[in-house]
Amino acid sequence: MIIYENIRLALSGLAANKMRALLTMLGIIIGIASVIAIMTVGNSMTTSVSDSMASMGANNITVGLQQKADEEESTEEGLQFGGPPRRETAEDEDGFTVEMLENYCETYRDSIQAISASEDVGSGQIVEGSLYANVSVTGTSLGYFVANSIDILTGRFFREREFDDGVRVALISDLAVDNIFGGDKETAVGSQVQVNVGDKYYSFTVVGIYEYDQSASGFSSSSTKDTTTQMYIPLKTAKELTHTENYLQFTVVTTTGVDADTFTETTENFFSPYYRNNRKFEPSAFSMSSMVEEMTSMLGTITLAISVIAGIALLVGGIGVMNIMLVSITERTKEIGTRKALGAPNSSIRLQFIVESIVICLIGGIIGIVLGVALGMGLANLLGTSASPSVQSIVLSLTFSMVIGLFFGYYPANKAAKMNPIEALRYE
Repeated sequence: MIIYENIRLALSGLAANKMRALLTMLGIIIGIASVIAIMTVGNSMTTSVSDSMASMGANNITVGLQQKADEEESTEEGLQFGGPPRRETAEDEDGFTVEMLENYCETYRDSIQAISASEDVGSGQIVEGSLYANVSVTGTSLGYFVANSIDILTGRFFREREFDDGVRVALISDLAVDNIFGGDKETAVGSQVQVNVGDKYYSFTVVGIYEYDQSASGFSSSSTKDTTTQMYIPLKTAKELTHTENYLQFTVVTTTGVDADTFTETTENFFSPYYRNNRKFEPSAFSMSSMVEEMTSMLGTITLAISVIAGIALLVGGIGVMNIMLVSITERTKEIGTRKALGAPNSSIRLQFIVESIVICLIGGIIGIVLGVALGMGLANLLGTSASPSVQSIVLSLTFSMVIGLFFGYYPANKAAKMNPIEALRYE
């Protein structure tokens, strides 16, 4: 009841001196608004980076072959020597076999969503009379389209039977359709195209048209007509054209909830026994999850550092509150003397001014939070990221503002409580 009465007195005092109350709160408002805005922008950027990396396959694991370190030989005297470093090129016989991959998928079937593998057949041209379209022919597994974002505009993806049987079907880009079929996608789907790769002509049936993404392909100085785009064919078909059987590299798409770093090590350990007797190569696996964590940590550190700097404004605001409270006590000296003469204990006087200080900081904190969230969302939208206000920073800022009110209000309140009532009543 006493606290309620003190809150009412504090609010009535603020209402009687609106301008002074606003100026007193200004430091608190600016400090909290700055912290909230910075935290909101920082969280939005962190979320945006994490989502972008996730869409690029941050939790995917790339498995390939790594050259083993050259072994040193020792003489009878114990001297070690080795030849100059050698750069070995992995051949098909060094690659991962179908049996290895089948055993791997069977062993960790609960952790693996798909296996993405590809085979580069070579660069060439789709030729139709005097018309042409530059393409890079790539064989893909079924899991390739799970690991990579490819949007089909017309037609369809490959069917499982086409993967298994090595059927000569293809997906081409809308840019290739513009060059060969004048942009008529409906005509392109189902048509036979002749592809010249390495002075050899191959015939493929177009089953789908995908959207060419220039941003994903990188900058190209070529004209639109001469731009090279991917032409996808079933992996088995590509293996038949390149006369290879094994895989030098593949990507593992993990299921939701799998720790990529841990599974990366598990994957290396699984394939290592297969390469125990291979003197040139050993399996190597890596994921981008550690890179994502490092970038997120770096952004978080920068956000925290800037927030701490902005938080200095809260301390300045707290000092302003203390100064105004000292002025308020000086103005109300006779009131304090009268209350003490009527029997008010020191604790009651102290509580009154502490509550008033906390109320000032609390109101300023609420205003600062509203302005900070609005400013943070506006800045996040300007940066092209979705706004993500931090509930934790809002709660911490509001709590901190109340602590500031308590800390900087205690000295003036304690000074008022210790005031001599006789001297206070004499004060003019």
